[in-house]
Amino acid sequence: MEQPLHTFSQLFAQLGLPSDAAGIEQFITKNAPLPDHVSLAEAPFWTPAQAAFLHEEWRRDADWAEVIDELNVRMHG
Repeated sequence: MEQPLHTFSQLFAQLGLPSDAAGIEQFITKNAPLPDHVSLAEAPFWTPAQAAFLHEEWRRDADWAEVIDELNVRMHG
């Protein structure tokens, strides 16, 4: 299996969030789990720019889509 093009750390940095392992885990612990009916990009804790980035990159199945999928699983877990 190929490695994803981007890492969790890179995604969090792209979103302007702490991107070290502790910061990522703290964010997920604080904000998860999302209700099943709430998509990742529609979660209330994103800024409009963050939500737009997540929605658009996932919709286009862009380079970021695989790591966004992984975050989605973790946030709904």
